[in-house]
Amino acid sequence: MARLYANENFPLPAVERLRALGHDVLTSREAGNAGRAVPDDEVLRFGTVSGRAVVTLNRRHFVRLHGTYADHRGIVVCSVDADFAALADRVHRAIAGIDVLDGRLIRVDRLPA
Repeated sequence: MARLYANENFPLPAVERLRALGHDVLTSREAGNAGRAVPDDEVLRFGTVSGRAVVTLNRRHFVRLHGTYADHRGIVVCSVDADFAALADRVHRAIAGIDVLDGRLIRVDRLPA
């Protein structure tokens, strides 16, 4: 299973579901980075040095960072979805078949209603 770093905007219920699915997820709060307005490039850097792919709802900025910083442990950008369990399940399915997330950008879109 994947080692993930959940950006501050990623919902805790989705984190908990990912953990239940077997992923090792560290939150920004657990890392001591919550409420500090940490810039996105530093979030990515923290994930990289921690050996974790960043999972975030901040799609635009992290897609741009992926183009700028190719040497990262992976970026999973997600569409906002109030169904947190479904969001986590989609993340799980998107990364389940990938052995190494390093340098990869994974897009997880919300299913149309």
